[in-house]
Amino acid sequence: MELELDGNAALFTAASSGLGLASAETFAAEGADVAICGRSADRLAEAEATLEELGDGEVLAVEADITEREDVETFVAETVETFGGLDHVVTSAGGPPSGPFLDMDDGDFYTAYDLLVMSVVWTTREAYPHLRESDAGTIVNITSRSVQEVIDGLVLSNSVRRAVIGLMKTQAREFAPDVRVNAVLPGAHETSRIEDLIEQNIERGEYESYEAGLDDWSDGIPLERIGDPEELGEAVAYLSSDAASYVNGAAVPVDGGSLRS
Repeated sequence: MELELDGNAALFTAASSGLGLASAETFAAEGADVAICGRSADRLAEAEATLEELGDGEVLAVEADITEREDVETFVAETVETFGGLDHVVTSAGGPPSGPFLDMDDGDFYTAYDLLVMSVVWTTREAYPHLRESDAGTIVNITSRSVQEVIDGLVLSNSVRRAVIGLMKTQAREFAPDVRVNAVLPGAHETSRIEDLIEQNIERGEYESYEAGLDDWSDGIPLERIGDPEELGEAVAYLSSDAASYVNGAAVPVDGGSLRS
């Protein structure tokens, strides 16, 4: 299927690694102009080099903290100035700290809210006027399957991320028909974060090998494996393309069927 994203301008928050980067890679391979941001200059440089090798579009990498409103506003403005407009926004963020409810204080909840919710508010608020002017304007929020089914030990993700779905559903109605808004709900994918967790467990003697760690992460997934980040990126690209022109306000699980609800 031709997604026809070549020549489009796409912005990705917190995309110097993980699922945000995987999504940006898919767009870059399709020939889109891609802007990413992140807090680590080193990881940004590596991600920028990777993206530049994938397609003919321009690549913009901006050092920014998505928990700071001014950083987000500057990132959007620089993207629009560099590319001459904006067609697609993909919001992502690193996961908040894990732990049960009684281990979290007020500051943990406020920090998670800025990271997961306000970053989306600031990004989409600034981007909307430019997306409205595009013939292909879309927003896709990368969230988590925890918005539909809670995960033990992840109270911050379980509770705070659900606000993004409420925001998405509202924007999908308010921004239509000019801009479509959707979300993806990833399950476990083989990102650098999971790779690091498995390696740490190997060092502690909890796993005998990396393959044993993958088997453990795959437990309970009907497809009997965790996802490849590229698979998530392809789902994001599809939702952003004209091929999904009648998909709006959807929260799409990309989890190998692990959700039971």
